[in-house]
Amino acid sequence: MIEGILIGLSTALSFKNILMVMVGCFAGTIIGMLPGLGPMTAIALMIPITYGFDPATGLILMAGVYYGAVFGGSTSSILLNAPGVPGTVATAFDGYPMAQQGKAGKALAIAAYSSFAGGTISAIFLLIAAPSLSKVSLSFRSPDYFALMILGLTAISAFSSKGQFLKAMMMVVLGLMLATVGQDSLSDITRFTFNNMNLTDGISFVLIVMATFAMSEALTIIFRGKDPNRAAKQISLTELGSIKINKEDTIKMAKTIPRSSVLGFLIGVLPGAGATIASFLAYGMERNYVNDKEKQKFGKGSVHGLSAPETANNAACSGSFVPLLTLGIPGSGTTAVMLGALLGFGIQPGPRLYQTNPEIFWSVIMSMYIGMVILLILNLPLIPYIARILAVPRNFLIPLILFFSVTGIYLMSFNNFDIFLMIGIAVVATFLRLYDFPMPPLILAFVLGGLMEETLRRSLLISNGSPNFLWDRPLTAIILVFTIAIVSWQTYKSIKK
Repeated sequence: MIEGILIGLSTALSFKNILMVMVGCFAGTIIGMLPGLGPMTAIALMIPITYGFDPATGLILMAGVYYGAVFGGSTSSILLNAPGVPGTVATAFDGYPMAQQGKAGKALAIAAYSSFAGGTISAIFLLIAAPSLSKVSLSFRSPDYFALMILGLTAISAFSSKGQFLKAMMMVVLGLMLATVGQDSLSDITRFTFNNMNLTDGISFVLIVMATFAMSEALTIIFRGKDPNRAAKQISLTELGSIKINKEDTIKMAKTIPRSSVLGFLIGVLPGAGATIASFLAYGMERNYVNDKEKQKFGKGSVHGLSAPETANNAACSGSFVPLLTLGIPGSGTTAVMLGALLGFGIQPGPRLYQTNPEIFWSVIMSMYIGMVILLILNLPLIPYIARILAVPRNFLIPLILFFSVTGIYLMSFNNFDIFLMIGIAVVATFLRLYDFPMPPLILAFVLGGLMEETLRRSLLISNGSPNFLWDRPLTAIILVFTIAIVSWQTYKSIKK
């Protein structure tokens, strides 16, 4: 391993590759800030640029774009409540309220430090445990994934305020319903499309997020008749530029980052999971872990609630390279694009990659350390200037949010139907928000719904329709027992109160 690390360092520290890391991180950060684009689009655009590069340099550039986009995606989540990438949706839950309290600079700094720590810690995990963890990812079967999704839904308690559990459950049901729209992946039968071909592929996750967060936020402000200049009056430019984190917040982050890094990395290792699921699970786990006083702050500007998803989504990015490099299995759409690029270079990822092409395997890992440092250096000085977005009067800011939302969705599919669908969902979401229905449970259910249904049906096919798959495998049973324990504990605490 020492020899591999030295090979990786010599490759990653060459002038050309350091330059590629810087270019990738910068491009990824900018793209991550723009709602609707995402790292997959960015990496796809990078593929023609990498032609003529050696495979290690090309993959280093694409990796830099990947974690740079996730790193920068928190900016629009915190400032505009418009997640730049799907993995930063959970960041908006506490980041945006913190920004509305005049702590935009602080929120961006917490996100930057958490992202740096999560990415760095997970890169260490990747360095040490990549070959052995590949066996872990292979050991997961459909029943285990189903149990994991059930565990994920227990995070619903994290998104329901006191007295709002019923409303949260209703939003979960709505999210699961939306997840069933489109073509069934196992039988190719279309469902709930109303004979509209535009719905055959289902509803885009980005479309749902932009409609329920960015557009509905803008429409809610309009319907409530808030003073358009309120943001400019409420928050001073000095407050916007403050990136200081006090001792108390540092202690909270120090407690949150290790457990969110581990969780995010392990979720990233599992093919099909990824940064979005990791951030939701980390958010839910963190809320269940903290004391009752801190729980009340979740959704209102909690440091724990902001740090956890930002740590987990960056850790998951590093984790997703485990199945890609060691098994040749893409864990997400983004790594699938990278896999295509590697095959285009004539490189076959798999168990023998770190033996046949050690410079590729180790240089990518080493470049992650360099990339995280570059991202931190790049983002921290810009925070006081980026945060000034909130000082723009809302009568100018709201049209911009609506413009970026519509443009982002159109650039994804070049389909007018998606724009009308997004507007329709945004209007419904706005009325739900006005009656205090929480949006996060809908997003959580939509994220988990598709994978949950797919894994459940596969499990039933394997077991010939028998529910025995829930306890036949020890791993499945352990996850379900853990889930029951969490639900029982939460129920006990609520009854005790």
